This record gives sequence, structure tokens and C-alpha cells, in this order.
Amino acid sequence: MDAENTHEVFDWLWSSGQLSARDIDELPGLGVEAVVNLALPTSSNALTGEAERVTGHGMTYVHIPVVWERPELGQLEQFFGALQALRGRKVWVHCAMNMRVSAFLYLYRRLHLGEDHEAAMHPMRAVWIPNETWQAFIEQAIAAYPHGFPVRAAAR
Repeated sequence: MDAENTHEVFDWLWSSGQLSARDIDELPGLGVEAVVNLALPTSSNALTGEAERVTGHGMTYVHIPVVWERPELGQLEQFFGALQALRGRKVWVHCAMNMRVSAFLYLYRRLHLGEDHEAAMHPMRAVWIPNETWQAFIEQAIAAYPHGFPVRAAAR
């Protein structure tokens, strides 16, 4: 893969920085059925036409643009909802460098899956140490959902 900071999280979930056109072309061969993008379309390394390339391969494309300086709980909730809706499918989640994604995955693992801090640190630990903004966001999310994120049944 050309994408930076690529990590297998589970056998159904991978994360990375920005995918290249070649990466997207390879995803169906890996069994990936959906791509979730947390980067802004104006990111310096954004791939023009990414949605069209992904959907052109028959994969689902979900875009939740998260402003680097202002992550929001509503976006985290959208992310959790997207992963819930994609349950049972192989999913690739990316942003520009896998920083936004790894923080969101940490929170998914803690708040949705109920994993402890150490287990949930993968892949964030390998990618970065959250800066002040992102550490505050992580703490805000944990405080907002002290009993974990409520699971809503996906519409069928």
C-alpha cells in the first residue's frame, strides 16, 4: 500500500493515511467492501475523485470530514454509526495521516467495544501521541459516555 501508517486493526478493519488511486484499485482484491474517509477534501494530500473511484469498484464510500483543529462529538457519533451500519463487512478507514482515524478508533474500541485502555491503543500508539486538542477531545468523549456509547440497532 502507498498509504502511510497502514495498520490492520481487526480482520475486518484496517486504517491508514490517505489512500492512493492504486491503493483503492487494490482494495477489492483484499475483500474490502467499504471505505470511510475522515479527512477534509481540502487536505493537502486528498485524492481528487476518491468517492467515484471507490464506488466505481462497487464499494461503499462514507465521508465524515473532521476539521483537524475542531473534532466534534457529533462526528464521532457519525463514525460509530457508520461502523455499525457496515457491520459484517470489511472496512478501510483513513484520513490524511491516520491521526484522526486512530483517535476515533481508540474511542470506538473503548466506548463501543468496551476494551481497556491498553488494548484500545492500537493503532494510535504506533501512529502518534495525541496533541492537546485531540487529547482534550478524547477526554471529552470518554466523559460524555461514561458507560460506553449506546448501541443503536442499524436500520434494515
